Amino acid sequence: MFQSGLEIGAATDDCLAMTQSLLEPNSYDVIVVGGGPAGLAAAIAVAETGALTALIARKVPYADNRTTALLGDSIDLLEKLDVWRRCAGKAAALRTMRLVDDTHRLIRAPEVRFASDEIGMDAFGFNIENRNLMVALEERAAEVANLDRFDDEAESVAPGDEAAVVRTRQGHTLSAALVIGADGRTSQCRQAAGITVSSRALNQSALTFNVATARPHHNVSTEFHTPEGPCVFVPLPGRRMSIVWVAAPKEAQRLMALGDDELAAAAEKQSHSIVGRLSVEPGRNLFPLAIEKPSAYGRRRIVLVGEAAHVVPPIGAQGLNMGLRDAGDIAGIVEDAMARDQDPGSDTVIARFGRARGADVASRTFAIDIANRTLLSDLLPAQAARAVGMQLIGSVGPLRRLAMREGLSPFWRSL
Repeated sequence: MFQSGLEIGAATDDCLAMTQSLLEPNSYDVIVVGGGPAGLAAAIAVAETGALTALIARKVPYADNRTTALLGDSIDLLEKLDVWRRCAGKAAALRTMRLVDDTHRLIRAPEVRFASDEIGMDAFGFNIENRNLMVALEERAAEVANLDRFDDEAESVAPGDEAAVVRTRQGHTLSAALVIGADGRTSQCRQAAGITVSSRALNQSALTFNVATARPHHNVSTEFHTPEGPCVFVPLPGRRMSIVWVAAPKEAQRLMALGDDELAAAAEKQSHSIVGRLSVEPGRNLFPLAIEKPSAYGRRRIVLVGEAAHVVPPIGAQGLNMGLRDAGDIAGIVEDAMARDQDPGSDTVIARFGRARGADVASRTFAIDIANRTLLSDLLPAQAARAVGMQLIGSVGPLRRLAMREGLSPFWRSL
């Protein structure tokens, strides 16, 4: 049959429109690159503001058994995102925290004990295996209506004047007003934004593993301060604890190489048998420690969250907690910008995020660095200053309560 000129023209227009739609990128308000805890939380939080959001992250099992002590704002955020109820039963409450000077030096600090009920809280937070937290985050992410998940990896990130374009390894092309880089310490998003990072390697490594205990831990977390760094025993559900043992690299490697029974004996000795005999569970992780800070938290339609933005030693349980605050803050800023009909990727909005995160990250990084330096120092003045500081915190109630509240949530966030 012959077609009329109008029919042919209409068919041609349809073909051109289809070709154009295939060439044009999928358009979003926000793209999140990276699917760790901070990235998933950011994607869920931003999507729940009403922003059309894409998440580019491979769906892979979270293999290791590392844990995180979730404190203060982190639990609040996870409850707000309808994530916490899905994993709370697999977490252990942290009701008491002990700091014990185990350096055997001439000048030693007194033991300091923090109790959550002193500041009217049932618990400071909860310790959970990261893989259980990830399952809950993935489950919630799959439910959010305006969050598109691409089980893929970013191949390139190209910021532009009007939008940023992300191309994936599987050939997808996506654009958005704002890209959230949650792609870790070697962040491709950070490089695309032209953000430099200052890095200082520490002469320390952290060995992490979990143990079963002969006696109950009573929800007490104990941090032993040694001449090489802290060794922390943190409750897990049941008669189990997670251990983060910071030591000089050679000592950490020696501990890593021990058999299960030998490592259990070494950990029990370090803990002064506070929970009796220990049994090491399968799975250990060893990693060098460093402090990394970016020159900016966002630039050229890209903002950074999690370890793309900051890396700190596992002291004071601040790493992932800062990453979750990154996620909550960028979601709030995107929501506010869109409510004001502002471009969420504009320089003004990105600067707002930088101001929101800068004070928190700087203060936490400084406190962790100073605490670590004074612990490692052989200088008597440094040891004396540390001992006096611990004495004041332990004996002066208002100061101790201030320290507890600041450890959970930065004071400036309540202003």
